[in-house]
Formats: sequence, C-alpha cells, structure tokens
Amino acid sequence: MEQTGFSAMERDLAELIVKTLKLKIDPASIEPQAPLFGEGLGLDSIDALELSLAISQRYGYQLKSSDPDIKTIFSSLRALAHAVETHRTK
Repeated sequence: MEQTGFSAMERDLAELIVKTLKLKIDPASIEPQAPLFGEGLGLDSIDALELSLAISQRYGYQLKSSDPDIKTIFSSLRALAHAVETHRTK
C-alpha cells in the first residue's frame, strides 16, 4: 500500500501514538504494517502502558497485558487499528 493507504482508524491511531508518546515524527510516516516495538517505532513496555490508557480514554477499549493476543494486537499500527475498531465502545 502507498502512504495514502491508511484507513481512517489507522490515521487516527497514528496521530494518537505520536501525541501520547511525544514522538518527533510525522504520524503519516508510520508504516501501517511495520512493527511498533523493537526495530519498528522502537516502543517499549512503558509506551504500551501509556498508549493503552490513551486508547481506553478515547475509544473505551481496555487493552490488558493479560490478554493472550496482546502481542498480536500491538504488532503493528494496522493490527492495533483492527483491534480497536472491533472492540471500541465509543
């Protein structure tokens, strides 16, 4: 997909990630399929906690570290957007 291949939810979450974690990057530069942790954006467990809180506040979706799918959910912007769209309450 090209840069414009973002869904509305992916675009919204990319902006939320950049704002919440105070990243000095353009949200549009986040590749939807690239890893959020490690070699991708380089996020860590503290970032995951902050992001989980922001997602809960904005979308009403509680991400829990005990969820067996949590690594898959946080694997990429696209996976995160899919999970939020599926489980959001607001």
